[in-house]
Amino acid sequence: MNDMTVNLTIAQPERVRGLPGHSTVGTDNLEAAGEFYDKLMAVFGIGRFLVQPGRAVYYGERTLEFGVVKPFDGRPARAGNGSMVAFEARSRAKVREAHATALQAGGTDEGAPGPRGENGEGPYCAYFRDPEDNKFLVYCAGPDEA
Repeated sequence: MNDMTVNLTIAQPERVRGLPGHSTVGTDNLEAAGEFYDKLMAVFGIGRFLVQPGRAVYYGERTLEFGVVKPFDGRPARAGNGSMVAFEARSRAKVREAHATALQAGGTDEGAPGPRGENGEGPYCAYFRDPEDNKFLVYCAGPDEA
């Protein structure tokens, strides 16, 4: 496949979720971003799905779910004001682990893990920014999965 490597596990149409198809954030340093996201995605048991050397690294289990890319227009990557990517975790422990992993890998804290909403009855959430200032939410809604 030319200069790309692909995880050849093909999505089964009946198993693919609805929107969104996948999300991306920009980077000016693809190698460093790949190292950051390799660590973060490992918390969720997800690895690299598609690599376009010098252009993009995509992550996913059965299909593309998230990617970090160099901007196509060649201009510097910039975090969007008001933009955020959310990752669903299967347990509160995974929320805490993802948040800690992001901070240890060079991210910054935007909100410690804990319950949100009135009386703490909402989802269990944590917020952070990656090294290029993109904002993320990791959450667990409802009871922990087994």
